[in-house]
Amino acid sequence: MLPDQVYPPAEDSFLLLRAALREVCETDRVLEVGTGSGYVAAGLLGRAAAVVATDINPHAVACARSRGVAAIRTDLLSGLSGPFDLILFNPPYLPTAPEERISDWLEYALDGGPTGRVTIERFVADVGRVLSPFGRVLLLVSSLTGVDEVRGLFARAGFVSFIVDEERVENEILYVLQAMRDLCRIGA
Repeated sequence: MLPDQVYPPAEDSFLLLRAALREVCETDRVLEVGTGSGYVAAGLLGRAAAVVATDINPHAVACARSRGVAAIRTDLLSGLSGPFDLILFNPPYLPTAPEERISDWLEYALDGGPTGRVTIERFVADVGRVLSPFGRVLLLVSSLTGVDEVRGLFARAGFVSFIVDEERVENEILYVLQAMRDLCRIGA
């Protein structure tokens, strides 16, 4: 049973793992950012050369470790050097008004700020630093977050992105975006 301070696997977790299982190669060094319970990272154990995970929540790190995942407590990519071939992230993507915030560890898994993109913006700005030259990023986003806006963030950071999977859940559509360096722009 998960502690109440850890985001439990749900439709978004299942969708991200499904996309990751299609994408992962046995030679990949995989990083899952914001691992939560460790469900996605654990699902890739034995399918890649290495799987590590991060989370800011100490309860989440303990859960991931209990699933056999090498988990590090840190904020997003802070302190990591990489390179990683496949980076996964199911970020806090729900638009959240100040009065909707809760004051516990679970807040880090849910609060996407007013646009739903506050944490995503920080992630996209830094992910290139730890991504291998031909690495791939799988990022889960919601229709509530603004898929085109997130793709724009990737484009401005020098990445191309496209939707590789999606699923309707209640009043939103969940998408998995794949992003990789725009090699045409690098050579320009």
